[in-house]
Amino acid sequence: MSNDVKVAIVTGASQGIGAGLVRAFRERGYRVVAASRSIEPSADLDILTVRGDVGDPATADRLVTEALARFGRIDTLVNNAGIFIAKPFTEYTAEDFRAKVATNLAGFFFVTQRVAGAMLDQGSGHIVSITTSLADHPTSRVPTVLANLTKGGINSATKALAVEYAARGVRVNAVSPGVVKTPMHPPETHEFLASLHPMNRMGEIGDVVDAVMFLESAGYVTGEILHVDGGQTAGI
Repeated sequence: MSNDVKVAIVTGASQGIGAGLVRAFRERGYRVVAASRSIEPSADLDILTVRGDVGDPATADRLVTEALARFGRIDTLVNNAGIFIAKPFTEYTAEDFRAKVATNLAGFFFVTQRVAGAMLDQGSGHIVSITTSLADHPTSRVPTVLANLTKGGINSATKALAVEYAARGVRVNAVSPGVVKTPMHPPETHEFLASLHPMNRMGEIGDVVDAVMFLESAGYVTGEILHVDGGQTAGI
């Protein structure tokens, strides 16, 4: 198989934003490695599915090994896998903490580390992580300390990696959405969640996908935390 075609890895790819990203990259002609705990094989020969927990370093190893074996290169990584647990701080359990850290932080660390190594060998690449505007603009209406702890850390790491790799051909950015209308949020919560944004609507999957695709095309942009949040970080 020719390795001249660009290749993107998308984690959390089985539904919601991840599935939207897989479609968007394929529409741009990319080959895609789509990963999640529950993803099913694809009939599209240019989509390689990898089932596994991103918090397990073995999954990160498989993503890189299988991507290079099948497609010969890795051009883009989108760290989309994540979980969201909103509770008052003193009500979080040890299991809540372990789950958030395993997916949001360990998943970011292991996958990004392995993919970055391949990109540095290649001399080019783009890493994008999906975080949350709540990391920059918390609200008393939704207690989200574990999201702030984990996703806020990724925002900071994004800037550090961007500076570390700026002269080596690898760009590192993040998209920081408001609350997005995905299967994670039941319909009865939508009116309240929309009210958290000055535009008085939830984000759509396409809003986040468009932001990732903009960053993918913006070759002079690195270290950017792109807020896609209906004005949430501007104030409410």
